[in-house]
Amino acid sequence: MFNGPRPSQLCLLSTLPSKQVGSKVRFLGCVNSYSPASGVLTLEHRLPEETCSVLALVDVNLILESLGSDQTRIGEWVNVIGYITDVPPLADGKDPSQRRPTVHAQAILLWSAGPVDVRRYETSVKALQPEGAAGGSSTP
Repeated sequence: MFNGPRPSQLCLLSTLPSKQVGSKVRFLGCVNSYSPASGVLTLEHRLPEETCSVLALVDVNLILESLGSDQTRIGEWVNVIGYITDVPPLADGKDPSQRRPTVHAQAILLWSAGPVDVRRYETSVKALQPEGAAGGSSTP
């Protein structure tokens, strides 16, 4: 019997809205904004074929002690492991979604992606997806 934490699903940020609340996911996103007051990091990752990108509002309050300024810098690419939530993070009075598709997540781990080849990453993640699925493969 396996009693460890359940694995995360590696997926593109654009597929997060199709995930069920409570799903454990791993995704890459580019920092769009960060609100220190609410502890919310706004990430996006627009694919070439998309006309409107999905925004991920990521609550980072659980990991603030390990969060560095390089991980909240606008334009920085970061990896996130966390859970899809149905509760929006605390708002700071702004509407970062601007009527764009938005998903909410609770981060349990976040780290800088470093110099990532985004197009190669997209191709690799898409190759792991079953035909016609909006899901992802499992990673610890």
